[in-house]
Amino acid sequence: MNEVLVIGHRNPDLDSICSAIGYAEFKRRTGLPEAVAARCGDTNERIDFVLRRFGVPAPRFVANVAPKVRDVMQRNVMSALPDTPVAEALAWMDRNNLRVLPVLDEAQRCLGLASVFKMMQFHLPGADRLFESRRVLASLHGVARTLSARVVHATEPGREEDLTLMIGGMSLESFQERLNQYEPRKILIVVGDRHEVQRLAVDSGVRCIVVTGNLTIRDETIEAAKRNGVSLLLSPHDSMTTAMLCRAAITVSHMIEEDFLSFRDDELLASARRKAMESYSHAFPVIDESGTTVGILSKSDFLKQVDRRLILVDHNELSQAVQGAEEAEVIEIIDHHRLGALSTAQPIYFLNDPVGSTSTIVADCFLRQGVTLPREIAGLLLAGLISDTLNLTSPTATPRDAAVLKQLEGMTGINATQFAEDLFRSGSILVSRPAPQAITSDCKEYIEDDLRFSVAQIEEIGFTQFWRCKDEVVEALRAYRQKHGYLFSALLVTDVTRQNSLLLMAADEPLMDAIDYPEVEPGIFELAEVVSRKKQLLPFLAHCLHQIR
Repeated sequence: MNEVLVIGHRNPDLDSICSAIGYAEFKRRTGLPEAVAARCGDTNERIDFVLRRFGVPAPRFVANVAPKVRDVMQRNVMSALPDTPVAEALAWMDRNNLRVLPVLDEAQRCLGLASVFKMMQFHLPGADRLFESRRVLASLHGVARTLSARVVHATEPGREEDLTLMIGGMSLESFQERLNQYEPRKILIVVGDRHEVQRLAVDSGVRCIVVTGNLTIRDETIEAAKRNGVSLLLSPHDSMTTAMLCRAAITVSHMIEEDFLSFRDDELLASARRKAMESYSHAFPVIDESGTTVGILSKSDFLKQVDRRLILVDHNELSQAVQGAEEAEVIEIIDHHRLGALSTAQPIYFLNDPVGSTSTIVADCFLRQGVTLPREIAGLLLAGLISDTLNLTSPTATPRDAAVLKQLEGMTGINATQFAEDLFRSGSILVSRPAPQAITSDCKEYIEDDLRFSVAQIEEIGFTQFWRCKDEVVEALRAYRQKHGYLFSALLVTDVTRQNSLLLMAADEPLMDAIDYPEVEPGIFELAEVVSRKKQLLPFLAHCLHQIR
């Protein structure tokens, strides 16, 4: 996999989405054509409003970047149909150095695995099963196909039968004596140009005579065979080879191991590896969500290196990154938040700029390097900048944010103030989503002195919608904290018009007592002139934690 995913944090906000799309465009225009914008969470109404406004599709959804089975499986599946003769299956396996062969039906669903071990058990029975060495379990059509034989005459060639193989290499008297020991209609004779033996077999009414070496069959013998319902095949091989191939005409449907382990193509490779190591099988069919076989996985495939590279935008902590990021190669980070606990195996490009939004940083990359900035991408970056800085009213906004915003206005012809009004009216998350989803629409996990907690933010025009669903939101926040085992879970509901916020806390009493803002209701605090999670709320919560410790 050669693509590079440019991806923001879990539960992405508008800045995360816009900066991912923008930076992927920048990387493609500056020499990294495999850069692809991605997201690891759902969009919301506000994000969808912006994407529609500028005619840009949402980034690809990627829930987990850890290697999956599909990343290492063999896509060119060598397989057999149930009616494939074992001789053909063994030839394919020998040419391709395979130990097992998937047996698929016409819908490409795996019926089982045919193994070399099981096929050789049939062809080389043990000393206690020598009687099976003369067993031919096949149709005459299958025998002719396996031998590449010419069908001189055949009755019911498609019917599968359980026949006894007999070699006509003895004297006529001994052959007659041997014939008398078996039911003629269950006998398949392999013989050369011993015409007396051929005729005796025909007169006895055996099921089939295979004449070897493309040797002759007399016309009167052929006519007698037709009268007696005896099938005649002409094999190009010698008697020994013909006898071996007759037994190999059995179809792989009789060789199937129906108890087999398979994997979904989207299963995590680490999970599949654990299961495979406990299995005696050497290969495993890979199926998609519809049950269609799309690949085969051998134990050696687990040794393959999966080349998956990431560029993280709008975050720099693994606790906020897409699942599986620790198993991928992070090659760049573009961010404007505090530094978190993230280590890399080699040096990387890390641009951490203390501005109000990551969209500002991305737009600045275009502007400083003179890279053409398409109008729709400029519009997205303008939207991300306005959203994260509350149109430059947030305390996180800097003069550079203002300067970049002015340039983006000129490039797009959009008035930032009017666009901000449209943006923040574009949809109330508290109205459009159930409370459990609303509180995680922009939620981040943090670690402070080994303490794990979450802080979410919702931006609204006024607090009317919040008070209408307050009880559901409070209960959802408590449930979210309990589910993840956090020390506490906080939710900042911000009124973008009045520049005030309400802080909801799901926490134990010592931490609640440390919060010195006015408590308007149990667990709900009024934070005048607090609008920034990053610059105002997080430092305050860290201070409270240090107090109670």
